[in-house]
Amino acid sequence: MLRSETVYLRALEANDIGFLYEIENDASVWGLASDTLTPISRHNLRQYLDNAAADFYEVRQMRLVICTNANKEAVGTVDLFNFDPHHRRAAVGIMVANTHRRQGYAAEALQLLLKYARHTLHLHQVYCTVAATNKASLRLFKAAEFRRVGVRYQWLADAEGWQDAVEMQRLLAGQ
Repeated sequence: MLRSETVYLRALEANDIGFLYEIENDASVWGLASDTLTPISRHNLRQYLDNAAADFYEVRQMRLVICTNANKEAVGTVDLFNFDPHHRRAAVGIMVANTHRRQGYAAEALQLLLKYARHTLHLHQVYCTVAATNKASLRLFKAAEFRRVGVRYQWLADAEGWQDAVEMQRLLAGQ
């Protein structure tokens, strides 16, 4: 199992619908940490959950739930998506519920995901796109040895206008 001292990662389950509904409908991250600008229905989330167990190599994405070891509570999700099997790379996304942020869960979950990506999925590299104003995420990925490789100017739209996006990557080979 993917487990650290504080958290573990597990596959999505049918009873995660309430938790997913909460984090997917957090309007504060729409357009920045997600691709949506509209609420997502429970019906659409049920359909998503019905297909969530599909093979990573087939659907080219995976979402895992971040749970605490202490009480097995779901506190966030971590994703691999845009998987390219030829180049053995995927994008990484991470979301921790607002009430559980700044407790170290994201850092531990990211380390677990990186080990899994390297040793089980045999990925060569992972990458992410982070809003330039999202200082917490930039610190998280920098601490996990992601390198800043570029900036996309006025790439992300939010309620206040346009934001730059920082592109980061981490090579996994030899790790």
